[in-house]
Formats: sequence, structure tokens, C-alpha cells
Amino acid sequence: MKPKNGDVVRVNYRGTLSDGSEFDSSAGRDPIEFELGGGQIISGFDSAVAELAVGDSVTVTIPASEAYGVRFDEAVEKVPLGAFEGDEPQVGWMIELQAPDGRKMAATVVEVGDEDVTLDFNHPLAGEDLTFELELVEIVAATEE
Repeated sequence: MKPKNGDVVRVNYRGTLSDGSEFDSSAGRDPIEFELGGGQIISGFDSAVAELAVGDSVTVTIPASEAYGVRFDEAVEKVPLGAFEGDEPQVGWMIELQAPDGRKMAATVVEVGDEDVTLDFNHPLAGEDLTFELELVEIVAATEE
């Protein structure tokens, strides 16, 4: 039996990049749990799980457009070093900023200069096609909630 939208599913997974390097895995942890079709996970992952029955395994490659989207060069910006108010930012830091409208935005420090810091507001996996080894472990029927 395949899951349907609204069902909570539990999935073991291993995610790799096109060079074969692993970026995430449920190995050694509980399976990931999410509501199928609930928008809680990237669409390509959600779609692949929808085709499985409990106990089934599959390996799928999800294009960037169905994962974390394409990279946008205009999402890389320089800000004054003074914006860090005395902290010494380091390349690789993940930081959270608040936009003037109150939205929270995540960025990665990609370069630190003498006077400014380069921030990348793209998701770290944007532009990447992702390969997942998936195993559907359990389906919990949808509830009335």
C-alpha cells in the first residue's frame, strides 16, 4: 500500500551530491517523519516517497528545481564589517538576519575582507541535483486534524 497525501510517513534516507559526497543521512538516527504532501520537505523527495510501499527502497536523483532551487548570483551581497558589531565573522558561519519587513533570512559568510563581509543568501544546496537512497519504513494513516 502506498501512502496518500496527509499520511505521516517515516523514511530512512541517505543524500549525496553529484560528486558522491554525502550531505545528510538518517543512519544512526530515527527515520525522518513528515506529512506527505504537507510541504514540510523538498517536493522531489515528497514525490518519490509517494510512489513507495512500506519496505520499498529506491534511489532517485532530484533536480535542483525540485530540491532547493537554482542559485542566484544576485543573492550574494557585501555588507560592511561594522555590521557585525565587534564580532569577527568567519567563512562558513551561518547567520540569521532580519529584513526591514521583519522576515528572517539565513545567509552564509563566504568571504571576510578588511572592510566588508560577503554573504550568500542562497540555500547551501541551491543549484545542486541531489541523489537520495530512500526506504519507506512506516505509514501512519491521515487523521481528521
